Amino acid sequence: MSSRPVALVTGSATGVGRATALRFARRGFAVAINYSRSQAEAEQTLHDVEQLGVPAILVRANVAADSEVRTMVERCRCELGGLDVLVNNAGTTHFIPHTDLEAVTAEVWHDILQVNLIGAFQCARAAMPWLKERRGCIVNVTSVAGLAGSGSSIPYAASKAALNCLTLSLAKAFAPEVRVNAVAPGPILSRWLADHPEMIEAALKFTPLRRASTTDDIADVIEFLACGTTMMTGQVLVVDGGRTM
Repeated sequence: MSSRPVALVTGSATGVGRATALRFARRGFAVAINYSRSQAEAEQTLHDVEQLGVPAILVRANVAADSEVRTMVERCRCELGGLDVLVNNAGTTHFIPHTDLEAVTAEVWHDILQVNLIGAFQCARAAMPWLKERRGCIVNVTSVAGLAGSGSSIPYAASKAALNCLTLSLAKAFAPEVRVNAVAPGPILSRWLADHPEMIEAALKFTPLRRASTTDDIADVIEFLACGTTMMTGQVLVVDGGRTM
């Protein structure tokens, strides 16, 4: 088993996941880069991580599929030597006005919950034996939507609220061996909201710091929760420029 720490970042082809993968690589971690659709971007992230001189693997896996998740975690163990940090960053949504209840179909609920909530649970379940062995940690990427009932759709907000609760449940269940925390961003300047600038503009009207987060802003907090503290668990840190205070 390798003594080098290992991080698995789901949804790390682009955005916050990519910034986080690079952040761990700069700290000397071996990194497992996960994607489900964005292969070209994932391959670029892999290249950039390897350029930092650390081992890395690229794993195509849909976190909604438990068998794929278990294979992904097993590859971390076999090819990188273990697992110290799991970042549950993979997410999805449907952009639906909150007043349009008829558009929120069973399929929409399934799509969102299967990735944002059940996917995070499945990753945590598969990773837990190895995280316990190395006294590692989990960082879940949730959203202020889960605290304020806002965001791209009602199912999205509900999924993130449930992920906040999952964070607390896992933190209680697996202490003291494994710490579990979450970061709850507000709007982020990334591909996610590229086609919805009106959402960022509306949020900034009520944001004291008057700017949206960059992907590095969120990676800062993920890195801190994973590596910068040993006494924090069960916490959901809001990173939204003060909008929800």
